[in-house]
Amino acid sequence: MLYDGTTHIIIGCAMKVHNTLGNGFQEVIYQRAMAIEMERQKLVFARELEMTILYEGIDIGTRRVDFFVENKIMLELKAIITLNDANINQCRNYLEAYNLPVGLLINFGSNSLEYKRIYNTKHPDSKYDMSMRNK
Repeated sequence: MLYDGTTHIIIGCAMKVHNTLGNGFQEVIYQRAMAIEMERQKLVFARELEMTILYEGIDIGTRRVDFFVENKIMLELKAIITLNDANINQCRNYLEAYNLPVGLLINFGSNSLEYKRIYNTKHPDSKYDMSMRNK
C-alpha cells in the first residue's frame, strides 16, 4: 500500500510504547510517549491538530486529531478494553472529512497492542493504490 512504510514505523513506535508502559494508563500518557518515539524516528508530526469539518463546503465545526503524521496520515489513539466498529467508523469518517488517504487507529488499553490501518476509499491516492494492487 502507498503509505505502508510510514505506517509501519508508526506501529513500531506504538509497539515500543506498549511494551514499555503496558496497558492501564490514560490516553494522554500514551500520546506523550508516542510523541517521544516518533521524534526518535524522525517523523514529522503535529499533535492534537485542530482540523475543520466541512459539510458541503460549509464549516460545521472542528475536531482534534491525536496526531497528523508526515502531512498525510491521521493517527487516532485509544486506551480502551477493545476496539469496536464505532471506533473504526469514527476514524473512517475523519479520513473522509479531512480528505486524507490513510489513518491508523491504535489501542493501548488491551493486553496486546491493537492497531488498524483505515483507508479512505474516496481519496485519489487510495484509488491509485487499489488499481496497483490489482495488477
